[in-house]
Amino acid sequence: MKKLSWFNKAVFFLNIVLAVMTLLGYFLPFLAPKLFPFLSVLTLILPLLLIANIFFLLYWGVQLKRQVFLSVVILLLGTTFITKFYKFSGRDELTEDQDFVVMTYNVRLFNLFNWIKDSDVPFKIKEFIDHEDPDILCVQEYSKNAKLKFPQYKFKYTTSHGQNIQTGQAIFSKYRIIDKGEIRFPNSNNNVIYVDIVKDKDTVRVYSMHLQSVNISPDIHEKIDERKSKLIFNRLSLAFREQQLQSELIQSHMDDSRHPKIVCGDMNNSAFSYVYRNIRGDLKDAFVEAGDGFGKSYHFMYYPARIDYIFVDQQIEVKSFTTHDEFINSDHYPIVSRLKMSKKEELVN
Repeated sequence: MKKLSWFNKAVFFLNIVLAVMTLLGYFLPFLAPKLFPFLSVLTLILPLLLIANIFFLLYWGVQLKRQVFLSVVILLLGTTFITKFYKFSGRDELTEDQDFVVMTYNVRLFNLFNWIKDSDVPFKIKEFIDHEDPDILCVQEYSKNAKLKFPQYKFKYTTSHGQNIQTGQAIFSKYRIIDKGEIRFPNSNNNVIYVDIVKDKDTVRVYSMHLQSVNISPDIHEKIDERKSKLIFNRLSLAFREQQLQSELIQSHMDDSRHPKIVCGDMNNSAFSYVYRNIRGDLKDAFVEAGDGFGKSYHFMYYPARIDYIFVDQQIEVKSFTTHDEFINSDHYPIVSRLKMSKKEELVN
């Protein structure tokens, strides 16, 4: 420190503060939001903290200063967090007859209230789904008012809740559904639905989840004063506490299932959160396995928010993963993964 200029001393002090905040961020997935609501909000900015550490790494590295090792250590400790945020290379293996494709998509009621000034949005969504033609389709914020038909799916399960606005979920399947059900959340219209499907000789349980929304507008041009900041913080804290309970209900339900699981949907939280860790458990994140780039799944200006997920059991191979972030007909983007059931002998090897 003695050999540093006063400016570099100030920069290194900021570097230390950043390092402490980043380390704290690494522990956040293990801290229950209801106990530390303030800290839980920091999960949303952990990617920004990682990016800031990279800038400090470059800053000290160019000067050949030993202070660079602080950022090196912080980034090495956060390797698993970085891969959840950004993937440098994806995977797209050859298609086999045993493969099947899963899509999850929050369609925002098929633009029921004209958030997008285009009357053709419902038909564009239908055309996109017909073109991608997934074998299993999970839809959040599903609305029967759109009166869309998907005749390619012989089997389906839908739910709707709410008084003034009917919103729900749907799972469409080309494979036979032999069981179905719903996990209701206390004091919420959000829910989880599930189906057991039979593919070849395997029975797979598919969950479609829609967790509590944080109820924050993505309009970054809106002026945010102190009152607005407190309101946003309170909404985030409340939503994260409710999501904790919802995630625990989901995890408890999944523990009772003896079938391999696929969990899809809108979690309304980041991959650095307690909720993500709780629901994912020992499952594989399809984006981490085969995605590339940021995996942005929510239409938010200047920030690559990934809040929609596909998790699969260990015996299910993830062969490809795609985020269709060019398809803007909702506030979410559809995500698609091509999967394959692994044989027992493959798991042993």
